[in-house]
Amino acid sequence: MIVHLIDGTFELYRAFFGAPEARSPTGQEVGATRGLLRSFAALLRADDCTHIAVAYDRVIESFRNDLFDGYKTGAGIEPVLWKQFPLAERAADALGMVVWPMVKYEADDALATATVRFAKHPAVDQVLICTPDKDLSQVVIGPKIVQFDRIRGTMRDEAGVVEKFGVRPESIPDWLALVGDSADGIPGIPRWGAKSAAAVLSHYGHIQDIPDDDNEWAVKVRGAKSLAASLREQRDNAMLYQKLATLALDVPLAESLDDLRWRGAKRAELEALCDDIGETDLIGRINVWQ
Repeated sequence: MIVHLIDGTFELYRAFFGAPEARSPTGQEVGATRGLLRSFAALLRADDCTHIAVAYDRVIESFRNDLFDGYKTGAGIEPVLWKQFPLAERAADALGMVVWPMVKYEADDALATATVRFAKHPAVDQVLICTPDKDLSQVVIGPKIVQFDRIRGTMRDEAGVVEKFGVRPESIPDWLALVGDSADGIPGIPRWGAKSAAAVLSHYGHIQDIPDDDNEWAVKVRGAKSLAASLREQRDNAMLYQKLATLALDVPLAESLDDLRWRGAKRAELEALCDDIGETDLIGRINVWQ
């Protein structure tokens, strides 16, 4: 059995910037919703897509904004995209997918929690985390838990994480803390870059295990003295950034593995949604109904 866990927020953004614009009968821009709906419907037609859930950020802010003022917010999101967030949730639900709308937590937290939970089930052969987002690389394990980029058709297993970032999955939060992540508002530590962070973390694993004195480092890194000095001065910030980048694994998700079994689309809900957004072709492509 393969479990598909989808980053709905990422998929909506990708549809917004990739799908053609379209208007609903009332004049609302719904191109991203139409693109998302068709994309999900195509995925559900795959033979190996038997258990599926999608997580959304219902709001952009989360508990992390209480920890750090600079963390990402919903400021700057284009209004025509923002107005399609509720439609995106509605689309997944109408297709019969389990939907996790996040408010306190982020969609990534829900995906990480579900991944770790369902990968332990003896009936699960593989969990596909459907997003290329680097944050979720931290829960990748061997070939059992992998990231899947649906558009490019590429997978990132544990070896792929190491190849891309130079560190093992469990060190991804530390790597992001040192290097920074502009998408999430994590500034990183001055002087630290991708290569230096990978070189040091490939040996020490976590920030708290990196000695303050570069003379005590067991690895040779260019500019070690200035790197060590910067980390020494910014260690409290580094530990905060590490916390921000670490995904929660205790999101209260009520569903069991059997709840994720796809049993078909909801006809009334899907027909109503298609009417609302002016989607005329999708209904005929659905061959399984609840």
